Formats: sequence, C-alpha cells, structure tokens
Amino acid sequence: MINLQYLMFLPIGIGIILFIIPESLKPIKGVFNLLVSGAVLYFSFLVFKMNSGLLNMECFKFPSVSKYLIFNVDNLSKLIALFIGIFGFLFALYSLSYITKEKAVKGYYSYYLITLGAAFGAVFSDNLIIFIFFWGILGLTLYKLIKGYDEESSSAAKKTLVLIGMSDSVLIMGIGILWQLAGSCNMSEINIATTGTLGIIAFLALLVGSFTKAGAMPFHSWVPDYVKKAPASSSAFLPASLDKLLGIYFLVRICKDIFQLTDWATLMLLIIGAVTIIGAVMMALVQHNYKKLLGYHAVSQVGYMITGIALGSPLGIAAGMFHMINNALYKGGLFLTAGSVEKRTGKDNLDELGGLSKMMPLTFFAALVFALSISGIPPFNGFFSKWMIYQGIIDFGNGTGLANKLWIVWLTLAVLGSALTLASFIKLIAGIYLGRRNKGLEKVKEVSFLMWLPQIIIAIVCIGFGIFAAKLVIPYLIEPVTGKLDYVGIWQSQSVSILILVSIVVGFLIYLYGNMKNHRVSDSFIGGEKIQEETNFSPLDFYQTIKNFKFLSFFYKKAEKKWFDIYDVFKSMILWFNKIFSLAHNGFLPRYVLWYVAGLLILLIILIF
Repeated sequence: MINLQYLMFLPIGIGIILFIIPESLKPIKGVFNLLVSGAVLYFSFLVFKMNSGLLNMECFKFPSVSKYLIFNVDNLSKLIALFIGIFGFLFALYSLSYITKEKAVKGYYSYYLITLGAAFGAVFSDNLIIFIFFWGILGLTLYKLIKGYDEESSSAAKKTLVLIGMSDSVLIMGIGILWQLAGSCNMSEINIATTGTLGIIAFLALLVGSFTKAGAMPFHSWVPDYVKKAPASSSAFLPASLDKLLGIYFLVRICKDIFQLTDWATLMLLIIGAVTIIGAVMMALVQHNYKKLLGYHAVSQVGYMITGIALGSPLGIAAGMFHMINNALYKGGLFLTAGSVEKRTGKDNLDELGGLSKMMPLTFFAALVFALSISGIPPFNGFFSKWMIYQGIIDFGNGTGLANKLWIVWLTLAVLGSALTLASFIKLIAGIYLGRRNKGLEKVKEVSFLMWLPQIIIAIVCIGFGIFAAKLVIPYLIEPVTGKLDYVGIWQSQSVSILILVSIVVGFLIYLYGNMKNHRVSDSFIGGEKIQEETNFSPLDFYQTIKNFKFLSFFYKKAEKKWFDIYDVFKSMILWFNKIFSLAHNGFLPRYVLWYVAGLLILLIILIF
C-alpha cells in the first residue's frame, strides 16, 4: 500500500514544491525531476510484483471520503504503471539536456511530475469519481506542457484544452448515467450490456473520453497540431506515450469490464479502428513537417489498438495491448530523435534537411530502428504485435455476426496501413538522414549523452521485444492480463533474426569488398556543365504526386479546409449560430420585447404539455 501511495503522491507533492524554486535554477529542478522519476520507477517495479486486489485507502480526517478511495491493483493496472514509470524516467533523463532556455516551458518540471503522479492515480483508481479527478489533471498539465511562444502554438494549446475538456465533460455525463444504472461508481462492480438507451449513451460517452485521450478519429485533431509546436520531450511524454497508455487502458476497461459488447458495438469499433488507420496514415504521407508527420502516425497506430481490442477474443485484446506498449516505445523514441534533429539543426521541415546519418549516427540508428518497428518490419516489436492483430482478425472471421463476415475488410485495411506506414517512413528517413546534405548543415554534430542514451535504450528494447516476444514478453507481461494465448500461425523470431543478421553481415562484407578496389570518380556533366547539385533527387517529390490523384485530391482539399477536424467544425457552427442570434440584437426596444414575449409563450407551452 505504501508503494502505491508513493507512486501517486510523491511526484505530485515534489512537483508542487518545485513551483517555489525560481526558473533561473532550472538545472537543479531538472535533477530533482530525474531523481523523483527514478524513485517512481523503483516503486513501479515493486508495485508490479505486488499481489493483485482492491485496496482501500483510509482518510482519517474525512472518513466519509474513504469509501471512494478504492484502488484496483490488478495485472492490467500494474502493467500500465510499470511502463509509465519507465517512460517517466527515460524522458526525464532526455529533458535534462533538451530543455534549454529556448525550449523552456514555465513550470515544465513541476507539470512533468504532476503528470506522472496523476497518471498513476488514473490507472489505479477503481472509483470513477477519483478516476475522473486524476484524468482531469492530465488534461490541464497537457495544456501547460506546450509553450505558447507564437499564435500557432497558443492556438494548438487552446485547441488541445478545449477538446480534452469537452471529452471530459462527456465522460462525466457517462459516469453519472452509469451510477444511475448500476448504483455504483466502482469499475469493478459495473457490468452493463450495450442494449438499452441509457446503456448505449453511457458506452458512447466513455468512448469519447478514451478516444480523445488516445487520439483516435474523429477526436484526433489536437495531436498533430500539439506535437508540431510542443517541445519534443512533451510530445514523447504525453501524446506519444502516457496518453496512449491511459486512453487504451481505459478502452480495455470499457470493453472488457464495464460493458458487455453487442454486435453493433463491435462493428462500430472496428469501423473506427479501420478509418483511423487509413485516414491518419494518408495524411502523414503528404506532410513535410516531420513532427506533424509523426503526429498523424501517433493517431494511425491507435487504430490498430482499437481493432485488436474490438475483436473481443483473448488474442485480439492481447494484440491491442501489446501494440499499445510497442507504440509507446517506438513513437516516444521517434519524438526523441525528432527533438535531437531539431536541437542540432533548428529546422523542422524535411525540405531543409538531408544527409545527417554520418553526422548524427546514434540518432540515425535509433530513428531507423523506430521506423522499421512502426512499419511492422520483422524482427522488430511492431511486426509481432501487428502479426498478432492479423491473426486475431482471421480467427474473428469464424464468427457469425456482420462484423465477423467482414473480416477480410479489416485485415486488408490493417495490412494496407502497414504498407503506407513504411512508405511514409522511407520518406522521413531519406529526407532527414540520407541523400545529399543541405547547405548550412556541415557543422551539425551528435547530441549529448543525456539525449542519445534514452533513444538507444528504447531502440534496444524495440529489438528485444520483437525477437523475444513469444518466449518472454507475451508470457510474462501480456498473458497475466488476458490468459494463455493460442496462435493461429507460427513465427520463429529467433531463427528469422539470425538469418537477417547473417544477411546484413554478408551484405556489409560485399560492400567492403567492392570498395577495396580503386575507382575513378567524377561529377556528372552535360555539355561540359557540372550539374551534380541540380540533379539531386528529393524523396519528397514522389509523395507530392499523391495529392494529385483525382480521388485522393478531393479528400486532401477538404482536409486542408478542416472538414474532418471536429474542433473547427464545431467552432464554425458556434460562430454561425452566434452570427444568427446577433441579428436579434439591433438596439430597438420593441424587438427585445417581442423576443421576451416569444420566450414566455414557449415556456408556457412546455409547462402545459
């Protein structure tokens, strides 16, 4: 019990104390942040080894409050808490060097620790009232961890706060309905079928909260805007890692514990998952800002998690959860590498970069591992979780419902999403690290030890989680939550890894042999004019043609006009209604009296009937 209290209240308490320390002593605050994050990581390991069960935290000064302080330490919450602790420490280490005066967000380390403590509180809370308290704190700290240094960044922060706040309001409404239906706000005591009107409304309300936090369509639009302007450490910490862990954790609770899914609910979740996979990756393909590209991929990967959990089988849920962990690893790592590139070059556009692989070899290695992982290339971790999702979909096809009969659709879109993901990351890797180096980047060098070490650690974990997924990771981390898994297919990750390693070594030896001979090298020329610089091919040009396809160009043009942005859609509707109602305020007293009388008549009619 004492370890659980440390996880929740130690970082929050120290975070509040750090507000007292002046911002001029930011390095000292950073060291405190790292020490507390390290202690929290230690306690998260201790909690992971605890026996499962419900814990009631007594509040001696307010005994009536104790009945709400119920915390569920089961295998699911312990798994999520473990990775919250791991990411909290690694990103705190990265922040020591990354958060400079230029990147500084006022109170950054305080909000970082408060976020860490609130995340643990949300994961372990069994009572939905306490859950929404910690959940709401996370929305506030998300807003505070982006620096409003210009109009665009301030707009992104405001948009994030509005969407998260809106979803929290809907979530509170759903909790109220659940209390009305079940007579309890404890998740462990609620199990409702998604059949009645109130049950369906409550289910949809809770989904809104989960989807907005995780960044699923159509509540996703805050993610690309946020990561484009937020510090890379903030993007890695929340939208890429903690928000995904928490949003999908809550989705598992909704689908596995709180509600009994019917056929229509399963079909709806699969549709949302498929649309999120394809819609977001298509937007990522045409991005030139590499942080926004990563933001759309953070959305796209959520679709795979939703798809796996929607299947409802132990294999599907396990696949969705494993992909959630994998995504937090490689997506958090990708944002760290993006921050490293931005710190050394000061640029965030692919058109202005290129040829950094030799100048930033460690960052390049990490970014390459993360890119291959997210693209589902064996033997990396992203492949195994996607492979599990594919198997879950095939097994799902044995059912008799409408969603089951459409299994080939879900499988095709999931595989297509992986192919498009690979295509967009070829663009990112080639645009930043390969090709001819742009002028002005000759003096670029590798980032400091504190920044590249977390990237390398996460990259090694991505490789290890892929190679040893079936033998170690799934049995020890995932199966305690879902139960023993039966796979449809066979995948020998160790054998394939050895073959891949051998092929790399052979290829490297062939490369060395080919370079042992002396060859005459000269620049290309036409008519005596050297044109080597002018003929350099940009990998971005090919992807630009995607926008020109007639079918796709229609959707891209509508996306540029914010047709698919729920925030801008509602904003336009509110402004339109405001314009209509403003016509009634023309300054003439008879018009006001008319509206007054009309309002009274409407109220009388309502009261009579």
